Amino acid sequence: MTRSAAGDTRPSRSAVRHPLRAYRPKALAGGARGRAAGAARGRSGRAEGADGARRDTGRAGGPRIRTTALLLSALVLASAASGCGPGATGPAAAPRDSPAANRVEPLTGVGAPRLPVTVRSADGKRVTVRAADRIVPLSGSLSEIVFTLGLGDRVAARDITATFAQAKRLPVVTRGHDVSAESVLSLRPDLVLAETTTGPAEALEQIHDAGVPVLVVDPAKGLTDVGPRIEAVAGALGVPAAGKRLTVRSEQRIEAVRKAVPAHADRPRVAFLYLRGSASVYLIGGADSGATSLLEAAGAIDAGAGSGLRKDFTALTTEALAKAAPDAILVMSKGLDSVGGVDGLVRLPGVAQTPAGTARRVVSIEDGVLLNYGPRTDQVLTSLVAQLYGETK
Repeated sequence: MTRSAAGDTRPSRSAVRHPLRAYRPKALAGGARGRAAGAARGRSGRAEGADGARRDTGRAGGPRIRTTALLLSALVLASAASGCGPGATGPAAAPRDSPAANRVEPLTGVGAPRLPVTVRSADGKRVTVRAADRIVPLSGSLSEIVFTLGLGDRVAARDITATFAQAKRLPVVTRGHDVSAESVLSLRPDLVLAETTTGPAEALEQIHDAGVPVLVVDPAKGLTDVGPRIEAVAGALGVPAAGKRLTVRSEQRIEAVRKAVPAHADRPRVAFLYLRGSASVYLIGGADSGATSLLEAAGAIDAGAGSGLRKDFTALTTEALAKAAPDAILVMSKGLDSVGGVDGLVRLPGVAQTPAGTARRVVSIEDGVLLNYGPRTDQVLTSLVAQLYGETK
């Protein structure tokens, strides 16, 4: 969480990099931090109250839309698995199914990890990994990489943002979106994977002080981070060759989808909105939101960044929307649900007056995968492209 000079709160980079690590209103943030610190000192804290404000379910209503058969055929050929599904919005479909039925596609033929290895962690430390039989990744993105490397049977737990099907059987080691050191240590891990945005810091220190290797990975900011993150995790797990294979596969699939983007006269302007209706949080993404790279790969313009918004998120106002003038709006699916679907979205101040609001052109992608920039990013891009350029039947 960060605060502007005016004192308003907005999601930190960690909220953006982990799409389900949601925004906390002022009234909840302090209590949640206190509980997290208590947990790191060995106390049993509860974060249900704060997390409750972040869990917005429900279903968006509206007509179901199909993309053209020609476009879908090209995209399916471009990517091994399409993330497109039936929509719930206007002319641009918003599929309720996540990429590839919300499953990862593990590599085959990956041998046993060759350990020990010593690697450089993003926090500047050198980490020696002697075993990788009980791995605890502390973000959905890192969990996705481990499973896709073919090592999912070695994962002992997950954090709340690991929402893909193969991970759901695992115990959750976060309270709300804060790491519980006690929960992690109770599983006797021999390696913990974290990101520089993972917290609270006290919990990671407690895990490290207990003698568990903790590898910290830089968070994803765009498409160029896909390969380095995969190879950093693969190197620490003692399967560097598998990391190279997965990097090549992921980058080739992303490039294939980019080449399949249909020709269009103008690049659509797309605004990325962060919505949490139960907490009355409505934000527009800027140049540091994490969405710019994805939108540009889809042949679009980040409307927020293009209108001059330089930081990650800014309060959504009629003036900001008018300046951004989006032709389409990109949202996370739970965020869209939280405001009552497309009908509720266009009732937000200023939305109906934009070209996107008038056309009800909304692109919705599952929270747990949209900004992961990992092995399923080609599927995210496929879904984004299909929704942007699809046609109403």
